[in-house]
Amino acid sequence: MRLIPVLLLAAFALTACAKKVEAPYDTGVCWHAQPMTDGTVRFNKLAVNQPNIETCAASLEAMRMKFLSLGGGHDEIMGAYQGNFLFLLREGIFTSQTLDGTRYLALVPTGDGRLVPPGSMPREP
Repeated sequence: MRLIPVLLLAAFALTACAKKVEAPYDTGVCWHAQPMTDGTVRFNKLAVNQPNIETCAASLEAMRMKFLSLGGGHDEIMGAYQGNFLFLLREGIFTSQTLDGTRYLALVPTGDGRLVPPGSMPREP
């Protein structure tokens, strides 16, 4: 029975020592993030001189739409902007400060293809 606490402590120590993936902090640079099979993430520069995270999200969405129009099969992609991760999902665009942390809804798609902050579209009566 004393072996279980030792094993749990060892597992916790290994996860605590594991290198966490951090988003690049380069000012104004929008990155496409590609998860690799070994658990790392490759960051590919997508756009520079992006004034804010919303503009970066729009650039990532344009890239995603272009790939889909060319026959690509990835509906969901990931990106990064100034130390934050961006997750482009069907439900909208989410942000997080860590790769596996809590995600917050940043932008939602409209019926005409625009991305807007949640709650900015009037609801139908």
